[in-house]
Amino acid sequence: MTHDIPGAGAPDRRGRTGLDLTGLDLRRNPRVRVTGVELLSSDWYVLRASTYEYTHDDGSVTVARRETYDRGDGATILLYEPERRAVLLTRQFRYAAYVNEHPDGMLLETAAGLLDDDSPEDAIRREAAEETGVAVGDVERVLEAYMSPGSVTERLHFFAAPYHRRDVPGSTAGLHEEGEHIEVVELDFDHALSAIGTDIQDAKTILLLQWAALHGPFSERASRGSDPSEGQ
Repeated sequence: MTHDIPGAGAPDRRGRTGLDLTGLDLRRNPRVRVTGVELLSSDWYVLRASTYEYTHDDGSVTVARRETYDRGDGATILLYEPERRAVLLTRQFRYAAYVNEHPDGMLLETAAGLLDDDSPEDAIRREAAEETGVAVGDVERVLEAYMSPGSVTERLHFFAAPYHRRDVPGSTAGLHEEGEHIEVVELDFDHALSAIGTDIQDAKTILLLQWAALHGPFSERASRGSDPSEGQ
């Protein structure tokens, strides 16, 4: 019975219940009516199969069943040093990439993590400290995006902040109690930009590098603003 499934009527190992009810009360889109939610797994994150009706312009209704994976929302940050045109990234093993044809599963990424119960700003300061060792002060909010909206519910908050090389305590970081072994990697920005699609294949990192080049600290506008002869 559904009410006996951990995470539904019975608590799962994180003490959660009612995970099979998410979506049933949604009314924001009058075309969509959620008719059923099946909880497939709540081992740590939550996998659901939801059935909904969608009303088209001609009044016809189709019924769809979609699986969604809910791991909570997250945040990521581009740490940059404008004077040296450098960025601070991480390299760590990602099994999902490894099992899907990445050569070794070691991805170059911007520091990132889940919000848990923190605000996006507090969460990204926490993650930057854990993954790079850098204590971040003020952060610039860049954008928010759904990274894989066909099946993953996560909304990612993107940030940027400056750092200084002297603030990087070492070449490795991560929480050992969580099995993390993270290499801290400083790259020349132009090299990082040219590595998109080859050495850098992580979507959030690509978005932040492109933002930095087009609108951020390494854009033409930022360069003109730092030129003392500008406006003379």
